[in-house]
Amino acid sequence: MLAFFTTIRNVISHWWYEFTLQTKLLAVATLVVSLFMSGLTFWAVNTIQQDARLNDTRFGRDLGLLLASNVAPLIAENNLTEVAQFSQRFYSSTSSVRYMLYSDETGKIFFGIPFWEPEVENSLTIKRKIQLPEDYPGDDDQPMVRQHNTPDGLVTDVFIPLIEDQKYLGVLAIGINPNPTVVISSNFTRDVTIAVFITIWVMVILAGVINALTITKPIKELLVGVKQIAAGNFKQRIDLPLGGELGELIFSFNEMAERLERYEEQNIEELTAEKAKLETLVSTIADGAVLIDNNMQVILVNPTARRIFAWEGVDVVGKNVLHNLPQSVQMEITRTLYEMAAGECESAEFRIPLNQPTKRTIRILLTTVLNLQRESIKGIAITVQDITREVELNEAKSQFISNISHELRTPLFNIKTYIETLHDYGEDLGAEDRREFLATVNHETDRLTRLVNDVLDLSKLESGRTYNFDGVDLAQALEQTLRTYQLNAKDKGIELVQEVAPNLPLVMGNYDLLLQVFGNLIGNALKFTPAGGQVAIRAYQLKPPISEQKHPLVRIEISDTGIGIAPEDQQAIFDRFFRVENRVHTLEGTGLGLSIVRNIMERHHSQVHLVSEVGVGTTFWFDLAIFDEEAVPALLQTTGDTSEIAKV
Repeated sequence: MLAFFTTIRNVISHWWYEFTLQTKLLAVATLVVSLFMSGLTFWAVNTIQQDARLNDTRFGRDLGLLLASNVAPLIAENNLTEVAQFSQRFYSSTSSVRYMLYSDETGKIFFGIPFWEPEVENSLTIKRKIQLPEDYPGDDDQPMVRQHNTPDGLVTDVFIPLIEDQKYLGVLAIGINPNPTVVISSNFTRDVTIAVFITIWVMVILAGVINALTITKPIKELLVGVKQIAAGNFKQRIDLPLGGELGELIFSFNEMAERLERYEEQNIEELTAEKAKLETLVSTIADGAVLIDNNMQVILVNPTARRIFAWEGVDVVGKNVLHNLPQSVQMEITRTLYEMAAGECESAEFRIPLNQPTKRTIRILLTTVLNLQRESIKGIAITVQDITREVELNEAKSQFISNISHELRTPLFNIKTYIETLHDYGEDLGAEDRREFLATVNHETDRLTRLVNDVLDLSKLESGRTYNFDGVDLAQALEQTLRTYQLNAKDKGIELVQEVAPNLPLVMGNYDLLLQVFGNLIGNALKFTPAGGQVAIRAYQLKPPISEQKHPLVRIEISDTGIGIAPEDQQAIFDRFFRVENRVHTLEGTGLGLSIVRNIMERHHSQVHLVSEVGVGTTFWFDLAIFDEEAVPALLQTTGDTSEIAKV
C-alpha cells in the first residue's frame, strides 16, 4: 500500500514538474479563488440554514405548546376520540407538521398521525413505543427540541410533555417539516456555489486553452526552434498564422533561420572545397601521410600510406591507428606517440624494416600539430617514406665500391708484382721467363681494361644517355658476332650453330648496343660450355593470335649445353658483380656483363628471360619489336631520346 501511494506521489510530482511556471501560478490562483468563493458560499448557506433551524425550533416549540395545551385536558378525560379528531383537523390544516405521536407516561404510542391512515393501518397493531432522547427530563413542563436529516430535508422534532393539573400524562411528539422557502433558497445557493465553482474552473481551462493556442504554443514553438538552431539545425521553421507582435517575432525568427542556413551552406561549401583541396594535395604526395588526434584516432590517410601499411579496403578512419599498424611499427612508435600527445616531445624519426605485405624499409617522421596560437596539441602527423630503393642503392653503392676495389686490386697487384720482378731481377731471368712475365702483365692489363670498359658501359646506360634507334638487320648483327667468337669457339672445341629465319624483318634497336648484348651472351655461353659442347643462336618472328592484335615481335635465343645455373642464382644473375664462377671457382669475369644486357634490353623496352638446368645448359631469350617508322618517335619519347630521331 505504501509503495502504491509512493508511486502516485511520484507521478503527481512528475506531472506537476512538467508544468511551466506560468501554468503553476495560474492553477494556484484559480484554486485560491475557487476556494474563496466556495468558502464564502458555504458561509452564506450555513448562515441561512442556522437561521432556518432557529426559526423551525421556535415555531415547533410554540406549535407544540399550543397543541399540548388543547389536547392535555382531553387526554386527562381519556377522550381519545376528540383528541384524534382535533389532531386530524390540526394536521390537515397545518402543512408544516410532518407527524404527530401521542404516548403515555411509559412511552407507549397510543395514537399517531399519519399512522392511522389505511396504507399504514396494519402498523398500529404492532405495539410501538416512542424513543425519547436520553436527556429528556420527563416531568418537566418545558418542551425539548432536536433536529435530524431526512431525504426531504432537516426535520425538527419537538417533544412536549402532557401535564394536566400537575399530573404527567405522557408525551406529544411533533415533527416539523423544513421551511420550503428556506430549503429552496439553500438548494439554490448550493447550486449557485457549484455553478460558480465549475464556471471558474471552466473559465480557467478555457483561458488556459486560449493562452496555449495564442501565446503558450507560439512561445513553445519558438523555444523548440531556438533549441534546434542552437543545436545546428538551421532548417527549423515556425509555421503559425499569427499577427501582431508574436507574428513579427515568428517572421523574424524564420528570417534569421533562413540566413543562418545560407551561411551554413556557404561555409560548408567552402570547407568542403578546402577539404577536397587538402585531400587532393595529400593524396598526390609521394610519401605516406597519416593524421591522428590526441586519442590516436585516424583523421586522414592518403593512398600511399594505405599501400605501404596494406590498408586498401580497410576502414581505418576514426579507429585507433595502433590497432592497424604492423607489429614492428607499433612496437617502435607507440611510446613516442603517447609522449608527443602529452607534449613531452615535438618530433621523432624512425627507420623500420617491414616484412609484410612486402619486404621493404620505411622511414617514419612524427610531428606534432599545434593550434593557431601554438599553445595546445591538436594531433600528430605521421609521414611514411619508402626508402627501400635508397637502402638498396646504398647497399649497391657499397657493394660496387667493394667489388670494384677488389677487382682493380687483383690485376694491379699482379701487374706491379711482375713489373717489379722484371725491374729488379730482369738480368737474372732467362728470355723465356721474361716473356712469360710480360704475357701475364699483358693478360692482367687486358682484364683491367675489360673491367673499366664494362663499368663505363654500365655507367653510360644508367646515366640516361640518349641513343639512336633505327631499323637493325639481325642477320648482319649475329653474323658479325659469330665471326668475332668463331676462333674462340674453335680453340675450345665448341660448335657454334646459327639458326636465323630467312627474310627476317628489321627490328627496332641500336646496332652497337645489340652487338654488345650478343657478345656478352655468346661470350658467357662459350665460357661456361665445356669442350665438345654446342652454342646455338636462333632468331625468328613471333605470330601472335589475331584476336590479341599485338605488335609483331622477333625473338632471339642464345642457348648452350654448359654447366647451367642453379635456381637460387637465377634471380640474382643480372645483379652487378654477381658471378657464377664465384661459386664454381673456375673462370674469371667482371660480373657486369648480364647487368649491362639487362639495361640495354630495358632501353629497347624488352626484358631478358632465361631457362636453365644445372648440368644440362642455359637458354637466354628476349623479344624485339619489328621496325615501324611511325613508331620511332613514340619509342624515343618514352625513353627520353627525342633529341636524336633516326633517319631511315
